[in-house]
Amino acid sequence: MTPDRQELPARTRRRVTRRLIPYLMFIYLLAYLDRANVGIAKLQMQKDLDFSDAVIGFGAGIFFLGYLLLDIPGSLIVERWSARKWIARIMVSWGLVAALMGLLGTPLFGSFRLDTQFYGMRLLLGIAEAGFFPGVIVYLSHWYTAEDRAGAKGYFMIAQPLAIAVGLPASRWILENIHWAGLAGWRWVFILEGLLPFLMGFVTLFYLTDRPADARWLPEEERRWLIDELKAEEARKVATGRVGVLDALRYPQTFLLIVIFFLIVTGNQALIFFLPSITEKMSLPIVLRTTAAGLPYACSALGILLNGIWARRTGQLRWHSAIPMLATAVFLSLAVLAGSNIGLTVAMFCLAGFTSQAYLPAFWTLPTTILGKSAAATAVGLICLGNLGGFAGPWLFGYLKTRTGRYDAGLWVLAGCMLLAGTLATQIKIPGNDYPKKT
Repeated sequence: MTPDRQELPARTRRRVTRRLIPYLMFIYLLAYLDRANVGIAKLQMQKDLDFSDAVIGFGAGIFFLGYLLLDIPGSLIVERWSARKWIARIMVSWGLVAALMGLLGTPLFGSFRLDTQFYGMRLLLGIAEAGFFPGVIVYLSHWYTAEDRAGAKGYFMIAQPLAIAVGLPASRWILENIHWAGLAGWRWVFILEGLLPFLMGFVTLFYLTDRPADARWLPEEERRWLIDELKAEEARKVATGRVGVLDALRYPQTFLLIVIFFLIVTGNQALIFFLPSITEKMSLPIVLRTTAAGLPYACSALGILLNGIWARRTGQLRWHSAIPMLATAVFLSLAVLAGSNIGLTVAMFCLAGFTSQAYLPAFWTLPTTILGKSAAATAVGLICLGNLGGFAGPWLFGYLKTRTGRYDAGLWVLAGCMLLAGTLATQIKIPGNDYPKKT
């Protein structure tokens, strides 16, 4: 084999990664920002619209009820139709709905009650964005072999915490400084951060490529190598008896993953929406309060990256999913016990941030490792039913805050969810090795 031929796999991986991952990270950052920016907008919106924490929590969470509607069909559409067209459609529709959130309480919404307007638009935002995340997870399986997927998904999923770490200061700046046309800053948070994905949806239609066979930007030799590798991997799964689409609906591991994901989303989403409110109560200057709310998610980005790389090297997907969840439970508990010690509380939130989403690349590699392609697409959609935790977590947290006047009770519940999720994750069964270690 010539040196050039030996370099072919690495060269192909680099070219695919440079083309796809930065763009997918950017549009996922926009998606996550538009679902989470209510945590900043509420600092003004709550007073203007006279919303309690319970109303904000319910509205933040109802997004996920709409989000569930197209998770399973969305992932199958990507597998069997077109990722490029489906993702572009999602971006245009969610961007439009996100921007319209800035017009709550105006004549556009007629005489509906303000809380009804808020709930309705959050539900519609979830419907508009539904299918995006599972669709991208399935899409990456069209471009990466099993041994490379955890690393690729790790890079992609860094966009989640970066959306918070970068988006919180940006949203806060808009909130405090932009009042064009006499509109409050919280309205411009929604309008400006919704228009960008709306426009990027049209870019996506032309930029993304559905499958390697259509990739004119890949040299012929690299394209052929990638197509052959993916076909060989699928043939090995068929030969070892991987389950089919209908079997995925009955496969016990699928439902274990749903429960784990429900618990982890319950904890993470409540923290995302209410951490800005928790830090707002700290006796710190506004810049430091904003930093304290965003810093844990900068740590999350590092945790996702490192755990994705480590999982790729060891191949132990089970433990790279379970250990971060268990560690998060410990750090959230210590954040509560830190009490009025601001420095220690922020440090514990940063450690919880480091571990809270580190499970992502390993966890989301499990379906395509265990199942065949169509079955994995079905399983990814089913597992995303766990996004109901995104409704339960913020609603329960807001309810407990309204009833008790404190955030401690909600944080204890979140710690318990993480502990149970991590314990269940240790029971994930994977036939043989998780996947071949990367050398």
